[in-house]
Order: sequence, then structure tokens, then C-alpha cells
Amino acid sequence: MEPQWSGRVFSVFKRHFFIIVAGVVVALMLVALIFKFALGGGDEKRGPGGPGGPGGRGGAQQVEVYTPSQREFSDALKVLGVARSVRSVNITSATTELVTRVLFNDGQAVRAGAALVELQTNEEDAAIIQARAQLTQAQREYDRYKLLADRGVAPRVMAENAETALETARAAVRAAEARRGDRVIRAPFSGVLGLTTVTAGTLISPGTVITTLDDLSSVRVDFAVPERFLSTMRAGTALQATADAFPGETFQGRIALMDVRVNEQTRAVTARAEFPNPGGRIRPGMMMRVSVQQGQRQALAVPEAAVQYEGSGAFVYRLAGSGDEIIAQRVEVQTGTVENGFVEIVSGLSASDRIVASGLNRIQPGAPVTEAGKGGPAGRGGERGKADRR
Repeated sequence: MEPQWSGRVFSVFKRHFFIIVAGVVVALMLVALIFKFALGGGDEKRGPGGPGGPGGRGGAQQVEVYTPSQREFSDALKVLGVARSVRSVNITSATTELVTRVLFNDGQAVRAGAALVELQTNEEDAAIIQARAQLTQAQREYDRYKLLADRGVAPRVMAENAETALETARAAVRAAEARRGDRVIRAPFSGVLGLTTVTAGTLISPGTVITTLDDLSSVRVDFAVPERFLSTMRAGTALQATADAFPGETFQGRIALMDVRVNEQTRAVTARAEFPNPGGRIRPGMMMRVSVQQGQRQALAVPEAAVQYEGSGAFVYRLAGSGDEIIAQRVEVQTGTVENGFVEIVSGLSASDRIVASGLNRIQPGAPVTEAGKGGPAGRGGERGKADRR
């Protein structure tokens, strides 16, 4: 009887083994939780905000503190512009004709008047031969009638008509030679040629771009200037520019011309700057960041991390109270220039205020905070603010 009962117990245990194990695990977890609350209740109440915890006293959040300080800011107009050659042109043909010779290489520097492409000239060559033959005949007739008129054999009017025909024949020769010259395409000014796909045998038509020609000795950059700056900017004003292609390098230039009209939609005027370009390093079409300095000034400033932006407004958290009763007040400020990691404060703060330097996303308006120089490593932020101010 006893072995039979033992077998039943073993069978039940075997069938419900996993359920029994799960029950034992749950029971152990409950026991562990009871011990945790029983032994660690005091520390849990203090939590991260308790004394000695990272948050400071009474649940207050520890924060770095910064005192606004005077810093130097540059009054500068910074705009984007595109570099253009002082002189730039697309080389095209005025007629539809076959190319017989290409007289340049891609990227070649050429002088004004250099021959670039020759077009087929069969008809023009024939026209020149015909015009010269007519000129020879007109010259012969003029000589004969002039001789006869001088001797009194022929009327003077016949000599005059022959002279007119001679001048007409000379003009016809010049016109034929000019048409022949049009079949040679030349560089209109000195510069650097671009790439081409035209070869001997290519049929080109008016408007077909044979190549490009750019004078790279200097470049110009057109940019928009808000009308409020017109009183301080004029032709000859010095400026600087940078390009992504040359990081850390600054190009010096000047304003060459200010447009006479203000755009009615943008309330801006177009300014044209010129930059020397030795070696042709600045390429046409390159994006340039132009900066026009308007002077240096001192202004109250705080770190960028201390400013919170919301919509069109900007805010900082100013510390209010003293001792153990310090709270973070959200204060709206008017900001100005952002330069070298600092934000200019136009209004809303004074040099005697103390603000939260970082970690604004962990702070709520009116929440208690503790300065991290009084029991925490972040308190040195206040000392850094004083040092910056000095």
C-alpha cells in the first residue's frame, strides 16, 4: 500500500514539475522583496535626492551654476554667396557648320584672340576667290577709263562710275574675308578654358556650347544685404569669406559695388564683392560664406547649454532663494549673437544672477535645486563662472 501511494505522489510531482518550480521561484522573489523593503526603507526614502545622494538635500536636483559674464562679441553680417568669374562666357558658334579643327586642350590657359576652333570654309574660300577676281576686273576698268578721261577721249562720268565699281569690289573682298574669319572661333579675352566634347567632324549649331572660358584672376560674390545695414556698408568696405573646400582658410576681399535698388519683397540690396584669386583656387560656382565685420563690443553672455529655446522665445533657469531653500525659476531672456559657444544676453539677466549651466531637461520650473559647489563636484561650475567673469 505504501509503495503504491509513493508512486502516485511521484507521478503527480513529475507531471507538475514546472508548475512547482515556478511557484518556488515566485515565493523566493516575494521573500527577497520583503527583505529589501525591510532593510533598505530608510535609504529608499532618501533616494537620489537625499543628503549624500547625487540630487542634493530633500529631493533637490544638483546642478552646475554659472554667473553671467562680460564677453567680447563681433558685430558681423554673415551671409552666403556663390563665386563667379569676373569675366565668364560660353564659347558658341554663330552658324551651323562642321568643325574641321579643334585648336585647344581642356583646361588650357589662353590669351585674348587665340584661335580655338576652325569650321568648314569651302563656300567662304570660293567667295573670296570670286570677290578678288571681280576686284581685279574693276581695277582694270577703272585704270582704262581714267586714262581715257584724262586724255579727253571718254567722258569724266565714265571714269567716276568705274571708280565706284572699284570701291564696291574692294568692299566685297573685305566682306568675303570677314565671313571666312567668322569660321575661326577665337577667345574674346584671356582666361582658362573648360571641358569640351567637340571634336573634328562635329556638326554644331548656333547656341551649342563648344567650351567655357573664365577669367580666374579674381572672383566676385553677389550676396543680399538687409537694408538696415546700408548706412554702414559701401563700396570699398573690407570683408572676409570662407569656403568648405578650404577649411580653416580665410579669403580677404572688398565690396566692389552696391546695387542702387532695394528689393521690395526681401527688403535687401545686392552687394557685389571681389576677391583676388591667385592660382585660380576659388572656382566659379563655389559656395562662399561672406562675413562683414561691423566692430567689436562687450556684452553679457552665458553658455549655449544654459539657454532653452521654445518657439520664438528663449529661457534660462535662474537660482532664487538661499541656503537649503534654492529653487530654479524659469526666466525669459532676449538673446543676441551666438559666438564661440556663448550666447549674448540682451535683456532678462544681470551680472549678479546665478543660472543653471546645463541639464535643463531634468529641471522643472520652481523645482528645488542644490548648488553643486556645496557638497557636490558640480559646484565648481559657479567658480568657473566667476573665473570667466574675471
